[in-house]
Amino acid sequence: MTYQQTLDYLFTKLPMYSRIGAAAFKDDLTNTIALCEALGNPQKKLKCVHIAGTNGKGSTSHMLAAILQSAGYKTGLYTSPHLKDFRERIKLDGEMITEDFVVDFVQRIQPLIVSVEPSFFEITVAMAFDYFVQKGVDIAVIEVGLGGRLDSTNVITPLLSVITNIGWDHMNMLGNSLEKIAFEKAGIIKQSVPVVVGATLPETKPVFVARAKEMNAPMLLAAAQLYVSDWHELPHALAVTIASTSNDERKNYELDLQGIYQLKNILTVLESVKQLQLQGWAIEENAIQKGLQHTKKITGFHGRWDILHREPLLVLDVGHNEDGIRQIAEQVEITDHDNLHIVIGLVKDKEADKVLSLLPKHAIYYFTRAQIPRALPEDQLAEKGNLAGLTGDYYPDVNTAIKQAMSRAKKKDLILVCGSVFLVGEVNFTV
Repeated sequence: MTYQQTLDYLFTKLPMYSRIGAAAFKDDLTNTIALCEALGNPQKKLKCVHIAGTNGKGSTSHMLAAILQSAGYKTGLYTSPHLKDFRERIKLDGEMITEDFVVDFVQRIQPLIVSVEPSFFEITVAMAFDYFVQKGVDIAVIEVGLGGRLDSTNVITPLLSVITNIGWDHMNMLGNSLEKIAFEKAGIIKQSVPVVVGATLPETKPVFVARAKEMNAPMLLAAAQLYVSDWHELPHALAVTIASTSNDERKNYELDLQGIYQLKNILTVLESVKQLQLQGWAIEENAIQKGLQHTKKITGFHGRWDILHREPLLVLDVGHNEDGIRQIAEQVEITDHDNLHIVIGLVKDKEADKVLSLLPKHAIYYFTRAQIPRALPEDQLAEKGNLAGLTGDYYPDVNTAIKQAMSRAKKKDLILVCGSVFLVGEVNFTV
């Protein structure tokens, strides 16, 4: 098969979460274990950091990978989903996996695909492990896909586990309470492996404490170790001063990831770096500075308060669940602008009414949809938006919606595109 034929095969023949939702989620690790065993258990040959969480795990994964790479380590990075190119999911020192490897891998395991019947995600996880081992990475940063306990990535025994936070998302699969969701995320905590937790709630902290105690895993609360003492926005960066709670030592950083929600993620990243340093990883302060200042450039990370155009200000953000939308709304409030235009598309299995209720009523809305079966049709989204007090028209695709918003917006207006990773991935904006 050619590369394109291989992709078509992966996207159409295998159960894929972005296409069909919960039906693609396997509630055990049997398939992943079978695939890995056939490949010689590459996951057992890797040194990894495992990162879970409702929000922030993508940003945290990319910042940590950028720091490790800046420290001179050959760094693998596995994340999901992708925005534009399938190969974004598997990177080595910021470079995407080669097309030839993807083709070769799928051809090699085709008999297994027939016998095991894995999901799209299970295949990509096995592919990442195999690629990282074959390329001889020093360390790999592995982002959980969904949940933790039953996620396909949870066949690794990492050097460090990281849980960014817990919020309302994927309740149909993870449970209808914060405690149940936390229990699933805490499933990545392994025997005697330290775990860094970014943020806790009264409902979630006891869950993490109990799991860490059961696993004899040292647990570090990032917000108990560090705090943001000051921050301000620069034209193309976020300037942050981080203080230690133990001795009030302060350090200044610039982040090229600009959303203010990164103020929470940087604490998790820095505490994770400290834990790796304690394990003997040589990560100097200049590598931390460089990694944070150039995360987007080093790793190719996009979609988090991503500024595409100024005058008017056009911003993309993949925020899509309750907490994510709250954080975006906070960012909008502190962003200088006159009129607000919001281009939004959601998927059917999100709690659309809850998400829409969190958005500003005064904005002009452009309801649209991603071109996937799971997308909520734009006319239905507009109807739900109207019931929530949001007014605007609907459009068949995101680029048509953006074009309309750009034609109406004045120089000092803000155009925000949000609501779905898949929607942001389809943006093909040109001035």
